[in-house]
Amino acid sequence: MKIGLTGGIATGKSTVSRMLVSRGALLIDADVLAREVMEPGHPVLEAVADRFGRDMLLPDGTLNRKKLGAHIFAHPEERLALNAITHPAIRAETKRRIEEYETNYPEKLVVVDIPLLYESGQGSLYETIMVVYVPREVQLMRLIERDGLDGAEAEARLSSQMDIEQKKQLADIVIDNSRGLAETEEQIERFWKSCGLS
Repeated sequence: MKIGLTGGIATGKSTVSRMLVSRGALLIDADVLAREVMEPGHPVLEAVADRFGRDMLLPDGTLNRKKLGAHIFAHPEERLALNAITHPAIRAETKRRIEEYETNYPEKLVVVDIPLLYESGQGSLYETIMVVYVPREVQLMRLIERDGLDGAEAEARLSSQMDIEQKKQLADIVIDNSRGLAETEEQIERFWKSCGLS
């Protein structure tokens, strides 16, 4: 069985994925895959440097994430160009790992954590989608505290994603992560048992 896990920035997807993994789920994290394709020597990093400029690389050949991030958020249309380079490679590796896990561990739950699952049109690839939810004002506060952003920067980041209320409406399963870890654990445990997982 596989599920798509998503939510919004600073809603707590990593917390929920850790809870699922601690119960025996296998995790494929799109953010981790996105970092892997940006490693020195990977053709995706080369393509990004060719498109956005060699000055997006640090002297050691690694990606200057802060600089590229600032560029993307200042020029939203450039996000499309970046996605066109990175998304096909990330999707191909995600598919490969899903197939590998389903073949080798058919009894396990496979959780595919994709922050922009709906935005990237991947909702139809999963029979079940779990959305990690907190109200937008909580999301904004957590983002400011976590990333040290000012209010305007945090708002810009939230506005670059589908509104969390929309994601909540589209979800098959909603995990409300605004009431504390114990409550989140209880929701995960109920989900786990409802799937017949032990």
